[in-house]
Amino acid sequence: MHIVITGANRGIGHALMSHYRAQGHDVTGTSRQGGALAQLDVTDPASVAAFAQALEGRAVDLLVCNAGVYLDKHETLPTGYPAQMWADTFAANVTGVFLSVQALLPNLQAAKSGKIAIISSQMASHTRAPGGSYIYRASKAAALNLGRNLAVDLAPSGISVGIYHPGWVRTDMGGGSADISVDESAEGLMARFAELGPDTTGCFLTWDGRPHPY
Repeated sequence: MHIVITGANRGIGHALMSHYRAQGHDVTGTSRQGGALAQLDVTDPASVAAFAQALEGRAVDLLVCNAGVYLDKHETLPTGYPAQMWADTFAANVTGVFLSVQALLPNLQAAKSGKIAIISSQMASHTRAPGGSYIYRASKAAALNLGRNLAVDLAPSGISVGIYHPGWVRTDMGGGSADISVDESAEGLMARFAELGPDTTGCFLTWDGRPHPY
């Protein structure tokens, strides 16, 4: 199985790449900087196009849209949340997902039963609204909405789309006091991706298989 994972240089993306490679899968991991991984800046249309060109003719069985940012963690309502922060966050967390899917659509179609996994967050849910982190929450809600609509449009092509909350994970983004390790998250997510298919496309699930309220 050929798997593409965006944002695989650290955290959950890196753990997913390591686990899949240990199972013998062909994994193309990406990072903005490139280096040991394939270079891909999901916020840059030219970079996305170049990445897709490099994969031309290769089927992609699973695309994991993991690359993302959380820039407004410490912002305050009276003076924070500048406009550029909104633009930068949505460029990575929403537009970047769409551009990646759009560019690799021929590769997913070539796989006959391709899958797209979008890493969103419980913070996307309108039922969880404790305040704060307005930009990140809005971007993940948009990614959830994007995934749900892609699931409808791609179903006739046999491509399934799932949206996932990876858990509160001990990463640079999640912090050291988070609930689970990256390996626990990765193993749970891999099980969810394996279950994804035409009957479950459009799902919003937690890393451990629980349906997440929208």
